[in-house]
Amino acid sequence: MLTAVQDQEAILKSLLKTGKITDFGKDHHFTDIDNYAAFRQAVPIRDYEQLKPYIEKIREGRHNVLWKGKPIYFAKTSGTTSGVKYIPITKDSIPNHINTARNALLCYMAETGNSVFANGKMIFLSGSPELERIADIPTGRLSGIVNHHIPRYLRTNQLPSYETNCIEEWETKLNKIVEETIMQDMTLISGIPPWVQMYFDRLTAKTGKKVKDIFPNFSVLVHGGVNFEPYKAKLFESIGKKIDTIETFPASEGFFAFQYSQKDEGLLLNTDSGIFYEFIPAAEIFNDNPTRLSLKEVKTGENYAMIVNSNAGLWGYNIGDTVKFVSLEPYRLIVTGRVKHFISAFGEHVIGEEVEQSLSKAAMEESLGITEFTVAPMIRQDEGKSFHEWFIEFENMPQDLHAFEEKVDQNLREKNIYYNDLISGNILAPLKITPVRKHGFIDYMKSVGKLGGQNKVPRLSNDRKIAEELSKWVTHQQEN
Repeated sequence: MLTAVQDQEAILKSLLKTGKITDFGKDHHFTDIDNYAAFRQAVPIRDYEQLKPYIEKIREGRHNVLWKGKPIYFAKTSGTTSGVKYIPITKDSIPNHINTARNALLCYMAETGNSVFANGKMIFLSGSPELERIADIPTGRLSGIVNHHIPRYLRTNQLPSYETNCIEEWETKLNKIVEETIMQDMTLISGIPPWVQMYFDRLTAKTGKKVKDIFPNFSVLVHGGVNFEPYKAKLFESIGKKIDTIETFPASEGFFAFQYSQKDEGLLLNTDSGIFYEFIPAAEIFNDNPTRLSLKEVKTGENYAMIVNSNAGLWGYNIGDTVKFVSLEPYRLIVTGRVKHFISAFGEHVIGEEVEQSLSKAAMEESLGITEFTVAPMIRQDEGKSFHEWFIEFENMPQDLHAFEEKVDQNLREKNIYYNDLISGNILAPLKITPVRKHGFIDYMKSVGKLGGQNKVPRLSNDRKIAEELSKWVTHQQEN
């Protein structure tokens, strides 16, 4: 059996062979490329804005632009700077999305022996499967597109109904989902953790019962999109017991990795599914000429920005996620955050993984439930020192908020030496926590039109935009 590295080399060769006939391949002289070093020289790193001229050609009806022929779908996703993004999905790339989801479930079944859940009802909390057409290409949310490809043998067990899935307004849809599922034998539930939690809350509000008492055969929770740790305690508390979970790493650009073992840390990188990966040390991602590494060159413990080249027609594409390898045999990784979601207002470069672990550790020690949180810099020009402001919606408030702040701050100082130096040098004041009232984050997401589906609250910002909006829903119970 080929190794992951050999698979990757074969995929790059195959991608270049097909890419030669495309506009992109001709613009970047693919006929002259016969190895990875030459590819690196010829194809720069791109984000969506830089890829957009090619996408526009496809939207004008052109063929052979980024990949042979035309995409069979556009996955529509919202970008922070680009507005709506249209990510191509081709006939060659759609199996990556479908087969990887299947493989995650099959690996779980093989390891645990639990296959009974496949006989019960399953729910996939997703976007609407209704698709619009752009340049005669069906276009919609990735989860809605994938909904059209659920295997026939699972279709009869799938909930909610197609009609309910097509409801755009999240709270209306959620109420209908509760109505359709509450009397069913739910065995598997899948979705982004904050929206799964909303579903559980509605079930409990309607019945007064824990989820395990509503769905006694519920045994598998499939999740992805955000780090599970901050949500885990509250989700299990809502269920009423601990159950097996399967973490996935899907995106519009590809299904990159999945948890293949209940015992081992990290997600197995999908190395033989039409995607050639590159990795850039996260600190270099905004450099003009960053170090670019193939899979065989990565190390464990390093934070990398992940770059993809794929049979969807993505070339040198920065997906915006950062990852860290926890094993090279096999290649397992964890998602550490977003390239643009960090705080470095003062040179500290604090990332998502660091804030999540710092808060989770302190919350666990005090048996606190955290519903949601985000962090922003508070820059003081006139009086006092600047600091990081943490907006947190607590399930139960700390007895001593100031002492809890000190714990979280100390945890973060231990994780990030730059942050520690700024605190030690009296350049930054220790962090401050602003409690957000119950359902405050839901109300915030509703106010900006991003409630439900695949939307999530950014963990970190380098500005005060989210902080200013959230200030409408704070509890004013700070003790600082």
